[in-house]
Amino acid sequence: MVGETKRKPAKPVAKKSAAAKPEAAAAPQAEAAPKKVTQISCSRGLSAFMADNKLSFGFTSYQSGRLYLVGRLPQGKVSFHERHFMRAMGVAATPQRLYLAGQFQVWRLEDVMGGRVADGFDRNYVPRNAQTTGDLDVHELGVEKSGRVIFVNTRFSCLSTFSLTHSFKPIWKPPFISRLAPEDRCHLNGLAMEDGEPRYVTAVCKSDVITGWRDRRAEGGCIMDVRNDRMVTEKLSMPHSPRLHNGKLWVLDSGRGRLARVDPGTGATETVTFLPGFARGLAFHGHFAFVGLSLPRDGSFSGLELDGELAKRDGEPWCGVQIVDTRSGDIVQWIRLTGEVRELFDVFVLPGVRCPKATGLLDGTIQSEISIEDWSPADRREPAPAPEVLAAAGA
Repeated sequence: MVGETKRKPAKPVAKKSAAAKPEAAAAPQAEAAPKKVTQISCSRGLSAFMADNKLSFGFTSYQSGRLYLVGRLPQGKVSFHERHFMRAMGVAATPQRLYLAGQFQVWRLEDVMGGRVADGFDRNYVPRNAQTTGDLDVHELGVEKSGRVIFVNTRFSCLSTFSLTHSFKPIWKPPFISRLAPEDRCHLNGLAMEDGEPRYVTAVCKSDVITGWRDRRAEGGCIMDVRNDRMVTEKLSMPHSPRLHNGKLWVLDSGRGRLARVDPGTGATETVTFLPGFARGLAFHGHFAFVGLSLPRDGSFSGLELDGELAKRDGEPWCGVQIVDTRSGDIVQWIRLTGEVRELFDVFVLPGVRCPKATGLLDGTIQSEISIEDWSPADRREPAPAPEVLAAAGA
């Protein structure tokens, strides 16, 4: 198990990973290969940036199965706190609650600190509920005003919600998908919420055949309007993470390494900045955009315009998080990971939170992490079900 890690800004520190296993020995007498390590470094001003903007943030890595939370400890030190969740993917976050998509479950984590501060941490997100969906390759998540959880069901090419009995209940599919099948036809991957309702989604292409998107990675990437099934644009390259912020539609044009604004009416795109990595995961705070970056890999990420752009700029690809001033396109702060962790998926911001941590499933303290909700002897009513249970029951 990997515990809490505290590092000074801009100083990479090697750390053993519980997820990394020695490679198989070539012969019975051969020594096992050393475990891989991950080094995390950050910009010198990251701590001050979080203090000035009164926020912390987090990101996930499905490749290594980790949830990372980044905050400020006393004396301004940057805290990198990680916990293991198998194939950690999309996150829908508020300062009180995290919904986290995993390999075959969607987890609900609740903050149990209640305004207290202990050892410098003002949030502790504890797993309280898991909805077992099976392996749907769930990507991004959203929460409706009613509390109903919506998720991108990538394997079945649709938007879905929880079912009390079954793996999922479909609520929308692209009009070009002829039927629901476990074939990941178009690689539906991103979800933008508006006023507590799903509004825009991204897909790699309009394919209606099994894994057809893999042959359409370079171009044909789509943004669709869920409300009216309208195609906003088909001119992106492996788009991810559509977001509505300050009245504008944003997207990661990942195959080209771009953060872009999109005109929902015309589909015209405007590049805000170039990003030196395969971009997935986008969150906003004011005029700052938090973007997750991954290293290109053979197969899904190869042969894209991003490769040529990096070569033209004489740059190496990043794995990490870059914070962009959207007014200028400048990268103002950053985190970089090297070593075992090569791919990230989602990024989220926690406004008003100074230093968060989480209790993980492999964390020995989960058995003793017990808290009691305030109560009165006169209050003998049954406790209210969690919001997602009410929504699934049709309440």
